Amino acid sequence: MFDFDKLLVIAVIAVIVVGPEHLPKYAAQLGRIARSLREMANGAKDRMREEMGPDYDEVDWKKLDPRQYDPRRIIREALLDDEPAPVVKPVREGAYIQRQRFLREGKPAPYDSEAT
Repeated sequence: MFDFDKLLVIAVIAVIVVGPEHLPKYAAQLGRIARSLREMANGAKDRMREEMGPDYDEVDWKKLDPRQYDPRRIIREALLDDEPAPVVKPVREGAYIQRQRFLREGKPAPYDSEAT
């Protein structure tokens, strides 16, 4: 998450902003906050283990990590059947160019009667 350079810059800024005389007090307070957060996280884990019972240790938590899911793959698998997806040819010319081509050839421009 952080590398050493960023931590060093943050420490230098903290010394400048807070001042060297107040820095030990704030560092101790930060340590207490970190300890209390760790205790709360461990308490939540213990409570979860108590409520789930023996099934807690059998759950593969990495498999349930939402960062591993690719929504495009999930939707593709859900929508497509066993048949391959149809190949769609890319459109190379826009509607304006198509209209100009039809007018040069003397044909009426194509239109969708349901859309008008």
